[in-house]
Amino acid sequence: MAQKARQVKLSQKSAAAEMQALEQRSDEELERETKYKSAALSILGARAAERYDAAASRDYFRRAIAAARPQERMQIRRMADASLALAERRPDDLKAAVERLGQEAPSSRQLLLLRLTGVLSPPPGSSVWRKISGVLIGVLLVVAILAIGFGIVTLISLPFGGLAVAPSLVAALVLVALVLGILILLGRRRQAKARAAAQRG
Repeated sequence: MAQKARQVKLSQKSAAAEMQALEQRSDEELERETKYKSAALSILGARAAERYDAAASRDYFRRAIAAARPQERMQIRRMADASLALAERRPDDLKAAVERLGQEAPSSRQLLLLRLTGVLSPPPGSSVWRKISGVLIGVLLVVAILAIGFGIVTLISLPFGGLAVAPSLVAALVLVALVLGILILLGRRRQAKARAAAQRG
């Protein structure tokens, strides 16, 4: 009995190591994978979900479940639930699905960002009104951000005699672009650190 338990643990460790190795491969390499086909397709499904491509993600997971062994299918279905909740911008379902996987749930800020993404870019199949409202809200957000940038530039330039409207708008655009670039860079670094920590774990 003890020997069988050790074999199961060794098998689980081996599968986890193989999954980590597969995650480093390109999409083309994963498509060609034959030995660990279900794992490779699951990774492709998760990547499609990160691009918010729900149709592609659903297809990859369907193929993964078909290629998986019976004992693997429940875990792949749970992965599919979490990935599709992300792709379809369903934050509450995503939180529940991630917890069923036994992983730490996304933070409140991450869920809020996903909810905002769902408003600005509704998933396919949404009503026309929802799509129009998403565009309008996006335009209002852009105007608000530019207005804030314009105000900051105006305040900074006042001690130096101020700037005309056109140069102030250009400076505001540059300021907003710099801030967004820094935020994106910091976000990607945090994601990379989180993935590295998850792989070590």
